Amino acid sequence: MMEIRVPSTPNKLKSLKIGDRILLKGKIYTGRDAVLPRLVDAVKSGRSPVDLRGAAIMHTGVSDAGIAPTSSNKKDIEESIPFLASAGVLIHIGKGALKEETIDALDEAGAIFVVTPPVAALLTSRVKSKKIIAYKEEGMEALYELEVEGFPGIVAAAHGKSII
Repeated sequence: MMEIRVPSTPNKLKSLKIGDRILLKGKIYTGRDAVLPRLVDAVKSGRSPVDLRGAAIMHTGVSDAGIAPTSSNKKDIEESIPFLASAGVLIHIGKGALKEETIDALDEAGAIFVVTPPVAALLTSRVKSKKIIAYKEEGMEALYELEVEGFPGIVAAAHGKSII
């Protein structure tokens, strides 16, 4: 298993292949249906609440019960992936199959899609700290920054190919 520090660089991700198991260490942002379209709009207008260069975004909400991936192929989530990848997000984390055009957009940006096990207890145990960065009014769907260590995933899309 390869450890990937986030934020990351395209060079660090070049050697990854679909099916590779990885462990993430560092900052992961969270977002899903309510927040990702707002983040896209903020970036487009030059008002991004975070630096997306080399970032990782997990498609999840954050609650006291923990975190687990939501389906990345939900309309508002999947439609955000190409733009956010072009804006610098290198690692998109969730679950489910993505459209071919989304996989192509990830490839063009040098980004990858990682699936995580939908096991809230395991994933939550890897979160060392969490804080709301923006959109607090969205509750559990706010944009959070998680500090993680040993956060497991499997590369599901990289270099124009997909495992799903």
